[in-house]
Amino acid sequence: MGEIKVGTASWTHRSLLESGWYPPDANTPERRLAYYATRFPIVEVDATYYALPAERTTLLWAQRTPPGFTFNVKAFGLLTGHPVRAGALPKDLRPDGGKPRLYPADLPPHVLDEVWSRYLAALDPLVRAGKLGVLLFQFPPWFTAGERARQTLLAVAARCRPLRVAVEFRHVSWFAGDRHRETLDFLRAHDLPYVVVDMPQGHRSSVPPVVEATSDLAVVRFHGRSDNWTSSDIDEKFAYRYSERELAAWAGDVRTLATRTTETHVLFNTCCADSSQRDAARLAELLEAPEPGR
Repeated sequence: MGEIKVGTASWTHRSLLESGWYPPDANTPERRLAYYATRFPIVEVDATYYALPAERTTLLWAQRTPPGFTFNVKAFGLLTGHPVRAGALPKDLRPDGGKPRLYPADLPPHVLDEVWSRYLAALDPLVRAGKLGVLLFQFPPWFTAGERARQTLLAVAARCRPLRVAVEFRHVSWFAGDRHRETLDFLRAHDLPYVVVDMPQGHRSSVPPVVEATSDLAVVRFHGRSDNWTSSDIDEKFAYRYSERELAAWAGDVRTLATRTTETHVLFNTCCADSSQRDAARLAELLEAPEPGR
């Protein structure tokens, strides 16, 4: 069985800081990250979806965590086809026109190339420290299955190489009918880790929790099963605590994935108060316990 690393998405969310999960003396960014790293071996950085990271910041992350700690870094929104605030771009890359939100098509190709370069270059300190896991590319609901989309995935992987890219879909077309096997076979053929997701079903962005590995590394992300998935309030959208029964079932699935991989990353993205931290800790306990019947 391969190594399993369990952690959470973000360690700085406002409601987490207010929850009391951190001890009183973990009262600075440095101390909070250091404390988090005593509890979990991996974290997902989601802030990089909203703005390009700074190399100085990633250097501090590397310095504030122990050897063997892993950062999975979410791709900047423009790189997955999402719109971003114009202010999220460095001033020298912002186009004229005053549009408040920008899509990739709003930028000249050379500017988009520079966005890619700066995003990847900012991760160099994590690479040098051996602490970069995967780059998480969560594609939007309008990124539907087809040849054009598959070529986009290959282009993204080529841009990032030798860094590893993990792919998360948000449209059911990737798993409808025969596409289910076609999607997984394509990812396997190109050694692209597939992101298993647990999320509310029945929405435009819903995909089923297909538990499969397409590379020697697997990623599982838990988004919760909130009844308020369409809410614009993040705390409402992700407010969910997994039950003991749900976590026990997923412990079995994660073990199964780990028999097919050398490493499996499990991240909880239920970022309301300390829900992610509590559920991640409990799942880690279940994974360490002897399997039922053995």
